[in-house]
Amino acid sequence: MSRNLIVGLDVGTSKICTVVAEVNLNDQLEIVGIGTSISRGVRKGVLINIEAALDSISNSIEAAELISGCDITSLSVSMSGSSVEGTNSRGVVAINSKTREINEEDVERVIEAAKAIVIPMDREILHVIPQEFIVDGIPHIKNPIDMMGIRLEGEVHIITGSSSSGQNLVRCVNRAGFAVDEVVLGSLASSYATLSKEEREMGVLFIDMGKGTTDIILYIDGSPYYTGVIPIGVNRVTLDIAQVWKVPEDVAENIKITAGIAHPSILESQMETVIIPNLGTRPPQEKSRKELSIIINSRLREIFEIMRSEILKRGLYNKINGGIVLTGGGALFPGISNLIEEVFNYPARIGLPMSINGIGEEHIDPKFSSALGLVLYKHEQQKFNKLKKGSSKVKRKNKISSKLKGWFLKEWF
Repeated sequence: MSRNLIVGLDVGTSKICTVVAEVNLNDQLEIVGIGTSISRGVRKGVLINIEAALDSISNSIEAAELISGCDITSLSVSMSGSSVEGTNSRGVVAINSKTREINEEDVERVIEAAKAIVIPMDREILHVIPQEFIVDGIPHIKNPIDMMGIRLEGEVHIITGSSSSGQNLVRCVNRAGFAVDEVVLGSLASSYATLSKEEREMGVLFIDMGKGTTDIILYIDGSPYYTGVIPIGVNRVTLDIAQVWKVPEDVAENIKITAGIAHPSILESQMETVIIPNLGTRPPQEKSRKELSIIINSRLREIFEIMRSEILKRGLYNKINGGIVLTGGGALFPGISNLIEEVFNYPARIGLPMSINGIGEEHIDPKFSSALGLVLYKHEQQKFNKLKKGSSKVKRKNKISSKLKGWFLKEWF
């Protein structure tokens, strides 16, 4: 019997991570292998050197195959980068059936109507996620199927990305010898791994801070209403340290990882120091850890204030009732929750990937949220498909597009 495998490939600026999961007979997900490699040929989430990226992707997948003992043929891949944008749209259709009963075809039609927006030739749609439906003027309906009505309206969140970026990513994976099942927005995958349904329903600002970019999704009533990317990540902090303290970038990176904190208030002593190793003929230097925290705090505060400004500009600031969740490599700074709460005046927490069978403690880490989220995302799609096959009604009308599956999962599970 062939194994039911789900494979996710997270292509990041700092690392490439491949997660292999198996669905057992009880329909439970179990991690059977995780392979990582240093990311090369990727800058700010976008491929800039296919040959270099090809080697990194191949190394990551081969490591995952070795650990899992599986032969990988196809996978889902994450996409990020500053070209990603989200927009909200509305579609309207009339219910044509004699019974006026809304069915899957009607939902599909209203989503298609909402998708009819002008998109530049250099962009493509990644996701179309329904927010709510309106039946004969009655709003806030999450699932209108089987309801009676004459007029159906649908509000959706459309996420688009650069066509060339997506095509280059798929081509690179294909050249490595693997097929791509689906391209998924990396921050959307991360949110599957870290957010609870209650948080999404209340309204939560989700932040995925990586090395090259910081991705944002604002959930309201269970669905995204704002998606954005700030083209600044934690690597900018490294460059700041290198510039201010006049050290090489690799030394600054090590200082950031070993001694960096995001808020001076968590220092145990104002007299704590950081040792800069000798550089050439320059002897080792002793620097104030408080000064280091101020350098880091200034850059991170700038990033969060840009986010706050964008959300305020769209009139969505008072919708963050569930607080703020931060994941990704940027979540590893001690004291970063304090800084977020200070900037936004909302409670904040670090988003760790949820526990999955087979996952080791070393991988319950914000750095792995996107990769683990990819397999969770695909597993929920599989569960949805099985549930739909078991419904005699849907056997007659099984026409919901794959773009809608991720959203309808929230109604079924």
